[in-house]
Amino acid sequence: MARSTTVNRKTKETDIQIILNIDGTGKSEIDTGIGFFDHMLEGFAKHGFFDLKCKITGDLKVDGHHTVEDAGIVLGQAIKEAVGDKKGIRRYGYFILPMDECLALCAVDLCGRPYLQFDCEFTTERIGDLDTELIREFFYAVSYSAGMNLHIKMLTPGNNHHMSEAMFKAFAKALDVATGMDERITDVLSTKGSL
Repeated sequence: MARSTTVNRKTKETDIQIILNIDGTGKSEIDTGIGFFDHMLEGFAKHGFFDLKCKITGDLKVDGHHTVEDAGIVLGQAIKEAVGDKKGIRRYGYFILPMDECLALCAVDLCGRPYLQFDCEFTTERIGDLDTELIREFFYAVSYSAGMNLHIKMLTPGNNHHMSEAMFKAFAKALDVATGMDERITDVLSTKGSL
């Protein structure tokens, strides 16, 4: 049975619908109003084998902050709901991903405790129409909304587009491992008995 969910969130700043199937094939329909952010979410879906529909109407006349941050909040909620009680999942996932001259590391723990460690310094203020400082805000919102430990580290920096793409893809691959089922895990992978 596919693990999927639909999450809607509407505020005075954004109107968001995300449909996520973590047992998908990598299909996506993304429309955030920010072209480069669309590109990153398409890569996330494709390389994590997640089916993802994301429609956002945000207050882009102000800037992209609310759109990107709220997208992270809703995607985090969708991940948390789709995983459900976490019985049988691997819980942990990590990946080191090359993107040309760049090398990114991502590690995930679906432990229920939110934490972000983000180690990447961009050298440009924008990539396309996305403020680079919003990339950290997105991952922060995902980690806290999903209740996951999320560590992202740029091992070898380079072109800012490549760094961002490497991080989103590494996150996708790590999350795919963490949400994967293991028949040896009959309950939840915790000595406490709950996650």
